[in-house]
Amino acid sequence: MSEKQEERNLPRNMPQMMTHVDPYLYEMLQACTGSYVVIQTMKDTVRGELAQVYPDHVVVVHNGYYFYVRIPQIIWVLRH
Repeated sequence: MSEKQEERNLPRNMPQMMTHVDPYLYEMLQACTGSYVVIQTMKDTVRGELAQVYPDHVVVVHNGYYFYVRIPQIIWVLRH
């Protein structure tokens, strides 16, 4: 079955995820992987080791707790 035929078989009201990724912030976060960081979000501050970076979120580990922060919520990042 071709791609066009497959697209026609999908429901028209099927939700699609769209997210804006700032390539400069994403690249800087990747460079900080493994470092201790302070991340200011719209709601709070998260501190710990930047363990993983994904296109839509980062994982910060502090005292064995994992914090998942959405990249669009990040205001600034401080690398120690």
